[in-house]
This record gives sequence, structure tokens and C-alpha cells, in this order.
Amino acid sequence: MMTYDEVVLGRRSIRGFLNKPVPMELIREILALAMRSPSSMNTQPWNFTVVTGEPLDRIRAGNTERNLAGIPHSREFRTGEAFAGVHRERQIGVAKQLFAAMGIARDDAPARQDWVLRGFRQFDAPVCVIITYDKVLAGSDDTPFDCGAVSTALVNAAWSRGLGAVINSQGIMQSPVVREHAGIADDQVIMKAIALGWPDETFPANAVVSERKSVDEAARFVGF
Repeated sequence: MMTYDEVVLGRRSIRGFLNKPVPMELIREILALAMRSPSSMNTQPWNFTVVTGEPLDRIRAGNTERNLAGIPHSREFRTGEAFAGVHRERQIGVAKQLFAAMGIARDDAPARQDWVLRGFRQFDAPVCVIITYDKVLAGSDDTPFDCGAVSTALVNAAWSRGLGAVINSQGIMQSPVVREHAGIADDQVIMKAIALGWPDETFPANAVVSERKSVDEAARFVGF
């Protein structure tokens, strides 16, 4: 078993997966670990829909078709304004790292579109974990904060068990498709998706480690 430091420092976002099923019992074990995450006043607002096989293939197809047809996105968890300033710089920075790893040139529009469509296909992972929360909690800032915490715990738990994952929004931007084929009830808000599976170590983008700002940039120490 890996130590906590090995998991946190070694984990990478995985965007290329082996065509190999993930046992349901292993996923249950990972979810049980993730659900030890703290939550506001013990509300534990998170719910998970774990999709694989034919239903996931239908979601991939529906997402791709609607995207290519130009149907506007219908993401239920608000996106906010487009990134600007240093946040936009970081977004562009990791995109440059990924495109360089994959050999995608700046003017190669077809390759760039194919990369975007991979996201809508959940990066062709064998499993997709869709994170939702009860609609009665909509409007509470604590609820998405708690769901973010459980998402982080989930990808770390997966990594500790040899699985790779990437948290993404593309796979749930066409929410009617996701609702239909994953059977998600109307009383749930679809928040995020996590592509999950065994990492393909030959896939170049999997080696990318995103650059992080330093503790000195992020933290202030008062009273020390």
C-alpha cells in the first residue's frame, strides 16, 4: 500500500485508459474510502451513479452527436464567467503541456477537436462516476464544496488502488443525455463526472504533471 504522501505527490490526471474492466467490488471499496471525507454539519450531500458498458457507450455517443450538431451545453452546475488573468494562464499552461505531450500542433484543428471530443467521451474510460447532490440543497455553497472534497478523496483512493481518474465536466455538459442513459432522478443536480479505469502507461498525456504554485504564493502565515 502507498503512503499518503506517495498518493498525493504521485497522482496524475489520467486521460488514457486500458480496455480492461474494473471490478464493482473495487469501486465500492474506493467509494467507501472517499465517503470518509468531511462535510458541512455531517450532511454528506454526495450521491454517485457508476456507469459502465452499454449505458456508458450511449452517453458517449449522445454527447458526441449533440456537440458536433452544435447543441448548446446544458450543464446543471453553473460554470461562472470565463477564466481571466492568472487563472486563464494556468488553464492555457496545462493545455500546452497536454498538446505538447500528444504532439498536437497549434494549427491542427482536427486534432484539437478530437481531443475535445475525447472529453465528451469520458476519455474512453471503462467507468464513469457521476456525482450528484439532492436538488433541495441547491443554492447552498457548502454542498458543492463538500462534493468537491469527496471528488478529491475519490481520485486519491483510486490512485492508491492502482486506478487512474480524471475529474471533468465535458462528460456531463449534455445533461439530458446523461440523465436518460444513467437513469438519474429529477431530484438530483448533476455536478461532475469522474472518468475511472486502469491507466494506459503508453498514452503520452498520462505522463503530464501540471505545474503548481508554491506555498509562498498561496499561503499567508499570521501570528507566527
